Amino acid sequence: MTASPPGQTPPAMAPALDYEAIIVGAGMSGLYQLYRLRELGMTVRVLEAGTDVGGTWYWNRYPGARFDSESYSYGYSFSKELLGEWEWSEHFAGQPETLRYLNHVADKFDLRRDIQFRSRVTSAVYDEDTRSWAVTLEDGSRVRTRFLITAIGPLSTPTLPRIAGRDDFQGQSFHTARWPHEPVDFTGKRVAVIGTGATGVQTIQTIAAEVGHLTVFQRTPNWCAPLHNGRIDTETQAKIKAGYPEMFARCRETFACFIHTPDPRGAFEVSDEEREAFYEKLYASRGFGIWQGNFRDILIDHRANATISDFVARKIRQRVKDPKTAEKLIPKNHGFGTRRLPLETFYYEVYNRENVELVDLTETPIERITARGIKTSAKEHEKGYNFDIIIFATGFDAITGSFDKIDFQGAGAACLKDKWKSGPQTYLGLMVDGFPNMMMLMGPHTALGNIPRSIEYSVDWVTGLIRFARNNGLTCVEATAAGVASWTDHVKALGIGLLSNEVNSWMTGINSNVEGKQTRIVARYSGSAPAYRARCDEVAAKGYDELRLA
Repeated sequence: MTASPPGQTPPAMAPALDYEAIIVGAGMSGLYQLYRLRELGMTVRVLEAGTDVGGTWYWNRYPGARFDSESYSYGYSFSKELLGEWEWSEHFAGQPETLRYLNHVADKFDLRRDIQFRSRVTSAVYDEDTRSWAVTLEDGSRVRTRFLITAIGPLSTPTLPRIAGRDDFQGQSFHTARWPHEPVDFTGKRVAVIGTGATGVQTIQTIAAEVGHLTVFQRTPNWCAPLHNGRIDTETQAKIKAGYPEMFARCRETFACFIHTPDPRGAFEVSDEEREAFYEKLYASRGFGIWQGNFRDILIDHRANATISDFVARKIRQRVKDPKTAEKLIPKNHGFGTRRLPLETFYYEVYNRENVELVDLTETPIERITARGIKTSAKEHEKGYNFDIIIFATGFDAITGSFDKIDFQGAGAACLKDKWKSGPQTYLGLMVDGFPNMMMLMGPHTALGNIPRSIEYSVDWVTGLIRFARNNGLTCVEATAAGVASWTDHVKALGIGLLSNEVNSWMTGINSNVEGKQTRIVARYSGSAPAYRARCDEVAAKGYDELRLA
């Protein structure tokens, strides 16, 4: 046994660890990571800010919240018994059903006994002497662990718009991601929705028929495509269950882990008639096929992208009766699929209703929120709009925002937020140099796509690393600065030529509602999921020799 290095506390004098591993977050990542670490016989604690499991599906209870990945491709794949007993009722399940599913998983595998609810983490500080993390909660309590695993999600920190008087409103107001657990009665109410991203689209199309009057405040229109959801009948249910092995194998092979993958042809390698027919077929198909299964060049070539953008613009004009309203709903500053694509169910038809009004904020910006409603710059609305309810569908401080909310301090008291000030720097999207024994699930620079498929891979990789550390008596595993620099450069290089990286969106780190996040960065891995897994597998196969191990 070697002596402790100078300045380090000898093991006999080191404070006892409360747990071998702490997981922050009890969503899909945290639940599966707990399951896997339990298999290693470890003492594990999950710290969760909410009152129950579910993560995204616990917090996002807004009307119309649902999958845009096929339900059967979204659920966990690790348990054949779970796959056999659970039956999804719709091709794209709604939030209540998804939350029931995650509660079923937690109960089936008895996960709650190792989860501590109402436990929001405020800081995590690494102790170099003991090679452990001290994790502090909002109530001031503290626990110590060897390994710290973040399962805090890329879209979990909601942002409110920076509008004067926001707190003056005396009616009901909600952010879609902090929706109350009690039902909200919209009957006959005057309702405002600010935002027309994915959550805004789902909310608007769901409540329009129920409210007395709906006013939609739109700053940036988004390209949307039909979801084509439907119930799953008994015959289809049997086919889904019998086909799980093949479907999950396909998800492992496709670019972004969906059941869809890009068509190998280019948009101009077919005739105009063939291209139009192909777009019609995709527009009439379920899910993300029109985005993830389109011609291989629509997201990298402006001319190719213009063909699908023009096609969808024509569809919007056909579906919206008023030509002026239709033009306001057609994006002019980005091409189809270059921002996150909302899937909709009769969303555009909402604007044909007499009780729905669209306000274009590029023409008449919001000046302030008042006690009774919203005042815009338009002269005809000098007294403002009066509302009973305001809904903020203003999105998230994406990818790095959930990390910014926690004071992570690594070796030498280095602050993670400062380290990432000019953009995230990671090793495989899983680790950061200077932050030993800390692993990130679904952090920056990792493969996103169909999230649960990526979650299972990331969890299994982290579990393999921890197993390796325990089997070899290692108390410190850390990314090197060279490894981080190499991976970060690789991720940036992959983004070159992508039309999405020319567009301001949460996928490029832009958020006008967050101070200091107005500069475009590369926050996500944009290569293929198979290539990502191959690189991570290579690291594991070589005994993690690219890491600093002690």
